[in-house]
Amino acid sequence: MSLSKSSPSRRHFLRSVGATLSLPVMPSLLPNALGASNSLGTAVAETASPSRMVAVGNLLGYQLDSLFPKTPGANYESTRLLKPFESIRDQMTIYRGLDHGVKGGHFAVHSFLSGVLKMDAKGRPDGNISLDQLAAESVRGRTRFPSLTVGSEGGIHGGCQMSWTRSGTRVPPIPGPQELFEKLFVGEPASRLNHVKDRHSLQGSILDAISGDAKTLGNRLDSEDRTKLDEYLTSVREVEQQLQLKEQWVEVPKPDAPFDRPRNINLVEDLPLIYDLMALALQTDSTRIATLEIGGDFLPQHLGVEGGYHGLSHHGKKKENIDALLIIEEYQTQQFARFLKKLDSIQEGEGSLLDHTSVLFGSGMGNANAHTNHDLPILLAGGGFEHGTFKQLPAKGAGKVPLSNLYLSLLHRFGVERDYFGNSTGTFV
Repeated sequence: MSLSKSSPSRRHFLRSVGATLSLPVMPSLLPNALGASNSLGTAVAETASPSRMVAVGNLLGYQLDSLFPKTPGANYESTRLLKPFESIRDQMTIYRGLDHGVKGGHFAVHSFLSGVLKMDAKGRPDGNISLDQLAAESVRGRTRFPSLTVGSEGGIHGGCQMSWTRSGTRVPPIPGPQELFEKLFVGEPASRLNHVKDRHSLQGSILDAISGDAKTLGNRLDSEDRTKLDEYLTSVREVEQQLQLKEQWVEVPKPDAPFDRPRNINLVEDLPLIYDLMALALQTDSTRIATLEIGGDFLPQHLGVEGGYHGLSHHGKKKENIDALLIIEEYQTQQFARFLKKLDSIQEGEGSLLDHTSVLFGSGMGNANAHTNHDLPILLAGGGFEHGTFKQLPAKGAGKVPLSNLYLSLLHRFGVERDYFGNSTGTFV
């Protein structure tokens, strides 16, 4: 099947596919990556305690005066939003003064895990790939899911936009605990396995045709159109690699479900269960990378708070609005602290699951009321790092440290050796 310059319908089809493909990047899969299965039905990891990574982001930020202590070092005072972490403060670090140096208010929040605005990513070797997706490339099929992205499709800007592929498309989120449960524990019935294999084969054939025709077209394009075509081909390769992964795991049984299938209620009431399922995903080695974005569909009325979350974030320095926001934010830090304690309670090897999991918590929004994206709220727990302090860093000037420096250190700890990430100037010291 050839693709001529005079066949606009085929070219339109290619553009459409390239624009909509949004699955995470996966490198070539190793044929012997799975190994034996354990009693849970998951693949036995190649090491007893592999590294994991979790990132939790909030679309609307936090009240910094109620989050950050005033005393740097190990003897920092516990603020209202930090009180839930008192029993595990020696396993976490608070950072102030880190950001990506970007502007754009709510739109710039989407660079939280990438360090790069999508509009500025053109021509960059890695585009605006996010921290989690870059780490997922190194997993190489060792887990069923290279990464799990949890979030919603509601709220500001139409849903979760925290995880980005190398081709610049967002990773569609898993919207709630019911869908996350099904992904982790509900397998295809035996009667449908052949149908699933046939479907994968058909999808692969379509991608082969698209790729072949696109290469033929490439010889006739100018440099600008060739760049666009390369972006489409990158998307095609991402889907091809995802299909390979699905085929590799299609006959491997999923873990036994620890409880009955839940039903989605609302993000406020579902948040504890989402965290529990994320912990189970790591514990069963279904994935080693997970992200969660809490966005505009976090409805305050389920916490007894009147008003919309987005509207309250533009508080105008009114005490009643700030008080309402603190109820929302305190609930979020309480649930995150509960998640950390859960990971810490799960023994793995000579340590806990938290010891082997780098857990990032924060936001790409520094001050939602002023629409600023500097001085971001950043907490890091677990992962084998030295913790127990509040690090106050220069907010600007010669001593300014990019947040991407911390991300580069997280990638190194995960086993991804590279010289840069985002706008990094080195690793975090």
